[in-house]
Amino acid sequence: MANVAVIGAQWGDEGKGKVVDWLASRADIVVRFQGGHNAGHTLVVGGQTYKLSLLPSGVVRGKLGVIGNGVVIDPEALLSEIAKVEAQGLKVTPDSLRIAENAALILPLHAALDRARETARGDRKIGTTGRGIGPAYEDKVARRAIRACDLAEPETLASKLDELLLHHNTLLAGLGAETFEKQALLDRLLALAPKLLPFVEPVWERLDEARRAGRRILFEGAQAVMLDVDHGTYPFVTSSNTVAATAASGSGIGPASVGFVLGIAKAYCTRVGSGPFPTELHDATGTLLGDRGHEFGTVTGRRRRCGWFDAVLVRQAVKVGGIQGLALTKLDVLDGLPTLKVCVGYRIGDETYRHFPAGMRAQAAAEPIYEELEGWSASTAGARSWADLPAAAIKYVRRIEELVEAPVTLLSTSPERDDTILVRDPFED
Repeated sequence: MANVAVIGAQWGDEGKGKVVDWLASRADIVVRFQGGHNAGHTLVVGGQTYKLSLLPSGVVRGKLGVIGNGVVIDPEALLSEIAKVEAQGLKVTPDSLRIAENAALILPLHAALDRARETARGDRKIGTTGRGIGPAYEDKVARRAIRACDLAEPETLASKLDELLLHHNTLLAGLGAETFEKQALLDRLLALAPKLLPFVEPVWERLDEARRAGRRILFEGAQAVMLDVDHGTYPFVTSSNTVAATAASGSGIGPASVGFVLGIAKAYCTRVGSGPFPTELHDATGTLLGDRGHEFGTVTGRRRRCGWFDAVLVRQAVKVGGIQGLALTKLDVLDGLPTLKVCVGYRIGDETYRHFPAGMRAQAAAEPIYEELEGWSASTAGARSWADLPAAAIKYVRRIEELVEAPVTLLSTSPERDDTILVRDPFED
């Protein structure tokens, strides 16, 4: 049996929650391997809606959840999330959740710096959630991060805070923001330590044992390839690598153990926040897609920008993200549209591009080249087999497969978990 890694193939919010939940019910362990609490999954299980940001989706299904070393963790946000799902009747204990001992922590000063920087950027905002994810990753790379294991060593914690505050208070003061006092932060962390440390362990060892025992591991990515800090629409990206290769480094296993890579893509395209979006629609069709698709961010609550499917971006995500099969979601949102458009290239000045360029000016100038396809009048909502789909809908899916150079292995036709057409089981690879 193969392991499976799930990543977004656009700009996030592709409907990963439903797909991950469906896969998690068949996995033994679910691992979050990157990102922070700036991304979310919405799961509907037994009539109960769970909105998760840090907790791996498997905990809802009674499976072991693991937060890997590639994740930056706000301990207060995590404990708050645990309390929230427990109020919904879901018990989270060290038997159901483990946290990598070498995962870096997000502190209040990180969020303060994040917000101060965004304010200072004015109309050049990146569009961060202001939750401190970027500054926390910066500290990790600069080797001054406080990690989960440090909570067990008060002396280490106090020493690291000296270096951390020397750096951050200087920046905060320069931005005209409030600075932080060491003792208050130290007391705050020491108070959190006994609540968090029971979950902490060397998770790489547990995952290695699970792999040797042949247990199914699902690696759950956050955000998406086009928000990858290297391969996305930089600088309008997240602060971590979102490609499938990060599942290995972000959890402590070898790359050969990642298994089948499933990319999630909507049948159209959305984006939250700032940054280039060549196929964005500012007309009634864009509004229709947003209304039908209930396009509001799980974490931010902000309305998502909507546009036509961009096959150039998704093909690029397939190549750099290592995607072997696509889960195409929200096909039903396109029902009733007489004509559909798919971006097959860009025009930038006098040149034609079949990839999305890295330069900011080129990205901003990219004009989509569209191929038009016939829409369908019949409903696809709730379809569970190819026979339930209109011929034009099947043709649309097949054309997407050709353009992105990856097969559609799973097709979602409504928010309901069982309204799914399974072409190929990722775990049977």
